Amino acid sequence: MENQVIIIFGGSGDLTGRKLMPALFNLYKSDGLSLDSVIIGVGRTPYTKEKYREYLLSKGDYELTDDKLKSFVEKIDYFQMDLSNENDYKQLKKKLLATGIKNYLFYLATPPSMYGIIPANLKRAELNREEKGESGEVIGSRRVIVEKPFGYDLESAVEMNRAIGEVFPEKQIFRIDHYLGKETVQNILALRFANTIFEPIWNRHYIERVEITAVENMGIESRGGFYDGIGALRDMVQNHLIQLLALIAMEPPIYFGEQEFRDEVVKVYKSLNQIPKENIPSQVVRGQYISGEKRGIVAAAYREERGVNPDSSTETFLAMKVNIANWRWEGVPFYIRTGKQMPTKVTEIVIHFRQTPHRLFSCREECPEQNQLIIRIQPDEGMVLKYDMKIPGSGFNVTQVPMDFTYSKLGAVNADDAYSRLIEEALSGDNTLFTRSDAVEASWRYFAPILECFGNGTSIPLYGYPAGSWGPLESETIIENGHKWTNPCKNLTNTNLYCEL
Repeated sequence: MENQVIIIFGGSGDLTGRKLMPALFNLYKSDGLSLDSVIIGVGRTPYTKEKYREYLLSKGDYELTDDKLKSFVEKIDYFQMDLSNENDYKQLKKKLLATGIKNYLFYLATPPSMYGIIPANLKRAELNREEKGESGEVIGSRRVIVEKPFGYDLESAVEMNRAIGEVFPEKQIFRIDHYLGKETVQNILALRFANTIFEPIWNRHYIERVEITAVENMGIESRGGFYDGIGALRDMVQNHLIQLLALIAMEPPIYFGEQEFRDEVVKVYKSLNQIPKENIPSQVVRGQYISGEKRGIVAAAYREERGVNPDSSTETFLAMKVNIANWRWEGVPFYIRTGKQMPTKVTEIVIHFRQTPHRLFSCREECPEQNQLIIRIQPDEGMVLKYDMKIPGSGFNVTQVPMDFTYSKLGAVNADDAYSRLIEEALSGDNTLFTRSDAVEASWRYFAPILECFGNGTSIPLYGYPAGSWGPLESETIIENGHKWTNPCKNLTNTNLYCEL
């Protein structure tokens, strides 16, 4: 890979210390970052280069005896500046030119309020222009990574896309969603499109319903001031979970290229069946955690958390039913659920296949549900296929058994560091696993009426649920035909992601 200067705006922030620098170190160790590349943290804090390096080492999870850590740290520099001051960008430009490296990757690890300001100032300093050789080839790339949230609603998303799009062409913009860097998320595509046993039955004729769950076993910790203005729909559903839905529902691209893949994702978003306003209360359930006991410890209610309005109506739990209006999925409900202060931390997708048209075999106890395919994204990435088998002995009694796979069984394969994978893709200029502007706007367009109902404060109730529970009991009412949510097991292991539910 060519030498790069990676400029991180918000270089003294928590995201840079906990996620980005460790990810870059992993890239460096695996030769995904060239030996002569340079990393420059940019921020307001008056660090010297040495103090900045000490700060980063204190924030990240590093093995201090690692032989490569010292040489990696020597690549890190710091530049103090006011991100709103146009003149400071001229000084930044001088620093970049002094490196002698022509390729720049700008990473906006800042609050979204800076997403218009920073690109505009980069343009004024002419830091957005790619350098080209005599025959027109790019000899100095300019790329920008943008962290979520990609807007607060449809209007702000459109404005964000406009502001960044006036500075960088779409091909140079990388809207990062770390879920797409996870091996199991990418493996959804391989599972579907590389195996003939799945794709022929991946449709409304054989699949009854789909569940997508992403829950955490903690509260908002120190993020009260931020989270109270966001809520579960904006924080998780509009980006992460709807992207997972798209990977499950999309049509096979004609070629696995960035345009072809992202075209199919946008098609799914445009096929989302808009919920009529009068049906939103029956298809969307909101909740907010109240005080409850978890593992013998009483957890505080959301409204008691630091930085949260005591009268807050922000949801910490959201469950909803989504329908897709197209030939493949008409009539198949997709159930999405996310929440904080749940019994465990897990993200998984459960594909429920239809029952056989006629039951031939008996069961000694309660008959198992239909076949399921469980795709676990975290914490132990892998998949489980549950199917019926005859119980040994006389008679034809059946029970359900699992066939499972986890990435930990592959030994040396590192399935954990999604940020490393995505930053490497951005450095190489591959946009495939990043969100395109029209996908951002199509997603917000679907959720706009729901957010409008949230805003009026009366259309969708806010139910309390005890910390440590699976959310409001009312969330069960959106599941059709007498079914219930599939609650993942609490005690997950590193070697087997299946357990009795």
